[in-house]
Amino acid sequence: MQLEKYTIDEINHQLINKHRSQFEHIAADINNQEEVLNKLAAFNIAIPSWALGTGGTRFGRFSGGGEPRSLEEKIEDVGVIHALNQSSNSISLHIPWDIPENAASIKALASQLGLHFDAVNSNTFQDQPNQQLSYKFGSLHHVDKAVRKQAIEHNIEVIKYGVQLNSKALSVWLSDGSNFPGQLNFRKAFQNTLESLQEIYEALPDDWKVWIEYKPYEPNFYSTTIGDWGQSYLLASKLGVKASTLVDLGHHLQGANIEQIVSLLLMEGKLAGFHFNDSKYGDDDLTVGSINPYQLFLIFNELVEGMDARGMDHATSIGWMIDASHNVKDPIEDLLQSVQAIKIAYAQALLVDKTALEAAQANNDVTLAQEILQQAYRTDVRSLVAEASLRNGGALDPIGTYRKLDVRSNLIKERGLKTVATGL
Repeated sequence: MQLEKYTIDEINHQLINKHRSQFEHIAADINNQEEVLNKLAAFNIAIPSWALGTGGTRFGRFSGGGEPRSLEEKIEDVGVIHALNQSSNSISLHIPWDIPENAASIKALASQLGLHFDAVNSNTFQDQPNQQLSYKFGSLHHVDKAVRKQAIEHNIEVIKYGVQLNSKALSVWLSDGSNFPGQLNFRKAFQNTLESLQEIYEALPDDWKVWIEYKPYEPNFYSTTIGDWGQSYLLASKLGVKASTLVDLGHHLQGANIEQIVSLLLMEGKLAGFHFNDSKYGDDDLTVGSINPYQLFLIFNELVEGMDARGMDHATSIGWMIDASHNVKDPIEDLLQSVQAIKIAYAQALLVDKTALEAAQANNDVTLAQEILQQAYRTDVRSLVAEASLRNGGALDPIGTYRKLDVRSNLIKERGLKTVATGL
């Protein structure tokens, strides 16, 4: 399904007067409003191919109907999202869940919808049909060299698929770890992982990068071989300039200061980018900004400050991607909500008075520093985000427009009520 621009424009026309009033009210207090709008307009967040279907837990999965039955239909769904918000112009594939059998036709379809391909993701945390050796006890860290070799070859195969699609990065997340004390030699497991990653690193094209993700627990609950940002950073540092650390917001212990982690990785030039989601307890993969929007803002405050300090382009210097599971929501609506939450946090961070904040920090004025941050956070920037979308040709109200156009019902008519998305 593809959305015609005139249908979005018609709904925008119904909302334009209210929008103009709201936008003019906030714009009057922003001296650099055009700079902010230009940055918002340029900022895009990649959509993962595995997020277009209903997610699930180990207890069950409840399809919402009209789910994409192929990679082509997943790309079409991303096209719908991008048509509505003009902020989701790329798709990240997970292989082997979504193998591009005909790269030329897949690229042509994406291009037709104004999309390109972001990082490709490998999968060595599951055994696939007809797989020779099992990853039950790990992959890149496995005690058996043959298993490690199989996992290395899979990652190299993923790189080859990515080259065909003009991707420029390989994203690696490992479930490798242990459930019981004594099960694993930590040092040897880490060394095996490094040696495996070195082989993968050598296979990277010159203009590619490898992003190393970390997670403290799950599916293993005693140890994870790449368990935190320090271990990921250590691997990335040993590998070389094409390797860096990927931050998944759900991959931290409760209370972790993620914004501080982000700041230090940026300082060292080792921040690859983000998998955005939110969580209440563990790796819940909830809608971005649904639980702790203030933390999301604080992360973006550090991102804006750190990227500006290094002269980095906000939109392109690191990777931005959603990684969530939509167990009880329409996946497209959830993704639209997530993108909006990210853009709102980014807009708020752009409004922080950096000069005043630096002066307050230099004077140890704790109260004033807090006031400066919260002044930006409490600013209702939704009309700024809407204006940037409007100028790009998107919807003023992406979710409202999605519902008015009855997209999900049309997808159910086209694909059926009982369809189940590929992957997962």
